[in-house]
Amino acid sequence: MRRRWRDDREVFVKQRPDSTAEAYAYEAQSLAWLREAHVENEGCPVPWVREVGADRLTLDFVSTTAPTTQAARNFGAQLARTHQAGAEAFGELPPNATAPFIADLPLPAGHWETFGSFYAQARIRPLAEVAKERQALTTIEYAVIIELAEQLETEDPHLLGPPEPIARLHGDLWSGNVLWRRSDAVLIDPSAHGGHRESDLAMLALFGLPLLDEVLEAYDAEWPLAPGWLHRVPLHQVYPLLVHAILFGGSYGSAAANAARTALATVSP
Repeated sequence: MRRRWRDDREVFVKQRPDSTAEAYAYEAQSLAWLREAHVENEGCPVPWVREVGADRLTLDFVSTTAPTTQAARNFGAQLARTHQAGAEAFGELPPNATAPFIADLPLPAGHWETFGSFYAQARIRPLAEVAKERQALTTIEYAVIIELAEQLETEDPHLLGPPEPIARLHGDLWSGNVLWRRSDAVLIDPSAHGGHRESDLAMLALFGLPLLDEVLEAYDAEWPLAPGWLHRVPLHQVYPLLVHAILFGGSYGSAAANAARTALATVSP
């Protein structure tokens, strides 16, 4: 909800019924890490955190407008620079963070040297287990996703593409977490970690970001994408689809399995 802060600044107080103090703290730490990329690397702006409480997070309010081509191009270039701020390991968390979340869903913590192992062990396997327990995946869908996890651990370049520098990711970059301003976009609700930059881009595409072509063109001009990256979009979408299957059920489980099948089709016989 919108409120007036102590200095008469307008703020947004974020509260979720089932959230925890740890989840609010991780979101604040994620915003601080992304702000560092904005200040030091001219990356994407994020709102200031005014207060972190056990049951709330208070942020500067962001006034929004309809997206424009120029704002989309600026966003694409700034996102590339946020990613270029980097991380030391796959799975690295923001400074002082100990427990990662996406929304209010806890995630495994740890450091991995390779993306395939990280994606399999910190995202695909554990979330598939939770989705199966919550009956958000059928037995067949679960088996397909576990097959993908096994292939990821082989680090097959046909599946993963060429090696990439570890990027500093927003981590939950669907269109609802992109707030458009006149000349750029402000990012909210991050699940920041060291990861593969194609993961953020795939999530942008998942739920229909406006002017996505302009965003991607500007991103590619700032930091050229690896050959074949478009073919790897389904691979990177398995994770957010599993999250949605766990949180919302419905057809998200079958969508995650279908994305896994598409990704597996790229693996050499």
